[in-house]
Amino acid sequence: MTNSTLQVVELFAGVGGFRLALEGNPKDSNYGKKGFEVVWANQWEPPGTKSRQFAFDCYTKRFDSLGKHPERHINEDVSVVLDLAEKEELEIPDHDLLVGGFPCQDYSVAKPLALANGIEGKKGVLWWEIYRLLKLKQPKYVLLENVDRMLKSPASQRGRDFAIMLSCLAGLDYSVEWRVINAAEYGFPQKRRRVYIYAEKSCSDWDLHNRLMVSGVMAESFPIRQHEEGIVEFAVNPNPYKITKSFGKGDKTSTFLDAGVMQSFKVATKRTEPEYSGTKMTLGDILIREEDIPDDFFINNGMLERWQYLKGSKKEPRKNKRTGYEYIYSEGGMAFPDALSQPARTILTGEGGKSPSRSKHIVMTASGRYRRLVPEELEKLQGFPLGWTDTGMTTINRAFCMGNALVVGVPEKIGQVIKKRLP
Repeated sequence: MTNSTLQVVELFAGVGGFRLALEGNPKDSNYGKKGFEVVWANQWEPPGTKSRQFAFDCYTKRFDSLGKHPERHINEDVSVVLDLAEKEELEIPDHDLLVGGFPCQDYSVAKPLALANGIEGKKGVLWWEIYRLLKLKQPKYVLLENVDRMLKSPASQRGRDFAIMLSCLAGLDYSVEWRVINAAEYGFPQKRRRVYIYAEKSCSDWDLHNRLMVSGVMAESFPIRQHEEGIVEFAVNPNPYKITKSFGKGDKTSTFLDAGVMQSFKVATKRTEPEYSGTKMTLGDILIREEDIPDDFFINNGMLERWQYLKGSKKEPRKNKRTGYEYIYSEGGMAFPDALSQPARTILTGEGGKSPSRSKHIVMTASGRYRRLVPEELEKLQGFPLGWTDTGMTTINRAFCMGNALVVGVPEKIGQVIKKRLP
C-alpha cells in the first residue's frame, strides 16, 4: 500500500468494469483520486486469435491510450501467464487487492491434499488460476464477481463448487463474505443478479451473524433488512478433495443462500431482502432520442411476426432432429416490447445483431416503431461512459462486451467501503 492507495491487479479484465469502478474514468478530472491504482491486468479471449481480442484493445485504449505501460497489460491465456510467473519468467507486481469476474465452471479437484503436489483442479477452470495467483502473491484483499448459479453448481452436487472455493480461501487464511446483488433492487436500471465475493486475509475474529447482517463490507455497501431468522450455520471441509467426493450429494437445493460469511471454515448464510429507499432507474431512463438511432436498429414490419413468436408463450409439438423423438415444448411469454417503466432485463452477450431473438431487448419509440437497443444504451445499462466500446469493433462485439461486463456502480460501492475501512 502506497500513500493509502490500494495497488490492484485485475484478472479477466474485459473492457475494464472493475477498473472503471475503482479508479474512475480517465477522462474525468478526479481520475486516480479514489484511492485505487491498477498496476497490472490480464485479458484474453479464446481461442486467442487477434480478431477476438477486441475487449483487450478497448481496455488498453481507454486506460493506456499512449502505450506508456504495455508491461501492465497482458493479452495472454492466464494459465500461460501463471506458468511463467511461477517460474519467475514473468513478473506480476505485488498488490493489495485482486479483482476479477470469471466464468462459472466445474471446479472438481483431481488430487487430494495428501499428495506432495497438493490439490489440483481441472485444466482450464479459471478459479484455479485465481487460486494460483493468491498463493503466489497473497494480497490482503480479494473482490470477485460471478453469476449467482455458482452458489448451487453443479446440479449433481448442489453447492459443491462454491464449497471448494471457500475451503481453498480458508486454507490460505482468508475470511470471506458473499452476496447475490440484483442491481435493480439498489436503484440501477438493470435486473442483473450477480454474486460478489469479498475476501480479507488474516483479519480479526468475526461475529459471523453480526458480520453478515450489519458490520460486513457487503452489509455496509448494500444494506439488508434486519432480521436474523433463517441463518444457517455449518462448516466446510478443510480438504477440497473430500468436498469433491461428498458435498451436496442428494441435495435438491444448495445450502449456500444469497448472502453469507465464512471464517476458519465456519459458515453462516441466509436469504436477504434489500433495504433501499433511493431513486430507482428504469429502461426508459437510459434511452437515446429516437432521431439519433441508426436506421438498421429499427425492426421492419415483415420481421415483427417472428419477433412476436419468439417472445410469446408456446406449447407445441417438436421433434429431436437427431433421434426423431417427439415431445411437447412449452415456455412462458415475455413482454413485447420491453416495459420502459421497469428496469431492463439482464443484457446478454447475444444482444447484438439484427436476427430475431427471444433474449434481445425490443422497445417501442414515441412514434410507434419497434427497435433494438444501440450499443450506447447497453453501456448506460452497465454504467459505462457513452461510447466506451466505440473503439473500432463491430456493434455485435460491442454488445458482446457489455453482456460480459458488470454493473460498474456495484463494485464501485464495495470499493468505497473497503477504502474507508483501511487502517
